[in-house]
Amino acid sequence: MSRQFFGTDGIRGRVGQAPMTPEFALKLGWAAGCVFGRTPGARVLVGKDTRRSGYLFESALEAGFAAAGVETCLLGPLPTPAVAYLTRAYRARAGVVISASHNPHFDNGVKFFSGEGDKLSDAVEEEIESYLGRDLNCVPPEAMGRARRIDDAQGRYIEFCKGAFAGESLRGLKLVVDCANGAAYRVAPLVFDELGAQVTAIGVSPNGLNINEGCGSTHLDALQAAVLAHGADLGVALDGDGDRCLLVRADGAVVDGDEILFVLARERQRTGSLRGPVVGTVMSNFGLERAFVELDIPFERAAVGDRHVLERLRAGNGIVGGETSGHTICLDRARTGDGIITALQVLEAMASSGQTLAQLVSGMSKLPQVLLNVPVSGRARDVLDVAGVRAAAEAVEANLVGRGRLLLRASGTEPVVRVMVEATERTVAIEAAEQVADSVRAAAAVRETAVAI
Repeated sequence: MSRQFFGTDGIRGRVGQAPMTPEFALKLGWAAGCVFGRTPGARVLVGKDTRRSGYLFESALEAGFAAAGVETCLLGPLPTPAVAYLTRAYRARAGVVISASHNPHFDNGVKFFSGEGDKLSDAVEEEIESYLGRDLNCVPPEAMGRARRIDDAQGRYIEFCKGAFAGESLRGLKLVVDCANGAAYRVAPLVFDELGAQVTAIGVSPNGLNINEGCGSTHLDALQAAVLAHGADLGVALDGDGDRCLLVRADGAVVDGDEILFVLARERQRTGSLRGPVVGTVMSNFGLERAFVELDIPFERAAVGDRHVLERLRAGNGIVGGETSGHTICLDRARTGDGIITALQVLEAMASSGQTLAQLVSGMSKLPQVLLNVPVSGRARDVLDVAGVRAAAEAVEANLVGRGRLLLRASGTEPVVRVMVEATERTVAIEAAEQVADSVRAAAAVRETAVAI
């Protein structure tokens, strides 16, 4: 069966609109509870980011799990990778994260981890969806699940992150850490501080509405300014749920996920610990691929989404992969993408090599890349089949032969079509991207007019 609600990263949408309503969250908790609760005494862990709507969805999911006879352990605000780690550590049947990642506060979402701390398989998601179409039937009162809070969850995760750092300490380093007013606002500064760094923390004053607002990995201006103002050695930018990380060099230049992946792979090659292919995505800059060719490091591209990167890594027995957006996976340190651990791996490479971040990324030269997100209504994927859009894409691809590439795809998390163009000259990339984006806008306008009529 095809999935109706689960996308590339769980279920996500505007709060108060389907599917992100309290009624749906209650039913989702019950449906997931029916799948996970077949073992007596089954329990799930529930974490969230700092959105105000998280209280609503936490309560609704808890009620649904109780109705299915499943125990709920509430973690409070914690990064997504912390929930994945703790789910495995507590031998829970599943972990649940209430978050819309890098989206604004008015969006929210729900994503699940298996008892092993991995994203759910398609088969399990489909099974959960099958229960969503059934009537909600409560278990008897004596079998209903209970809820409790885990008070030491933050401390356990902090120790896990510190254990993933193989260096002696971060003493002598000045860091600025931007927590996006999100899930990592408490734990991230403590991790770096307890490892000895001098930490300036920004984006650590969440009010339920300012998550990702002008801060974090999607808005780097504040971090760049802070790095320069404090004379920091490095700036760390996390997103709202703490699974992504971008960096800022001492000179204020941004280091994206492709460059981070290059640094981590080359460091593991240097120490002899690299195995299998390094996995990027179809969005990864061609400059990354060329750099790995020079280093004789196998490189493969997966579809966009960390679950696809993870699947490809495991299939090829690899350990390092990631996305340009900063979602990096280091399977020799964690089972899922983790922004804090990613930053620690880069700091470890700096310490062991004695090089600055600018020196570490100097071996990779990126092609100019332009990415345009074109808003559409309805199913974004349908716009890609419009004749005018296909014609524009084909014309651009013909023009870029030998000097660039076009990637046109519908987002799996937002109502947008993403137009990405790489070319040897930035002006060429901009012109080509705008040409395709205009065709998408025109197709979307025609569809909206037809719906209105």
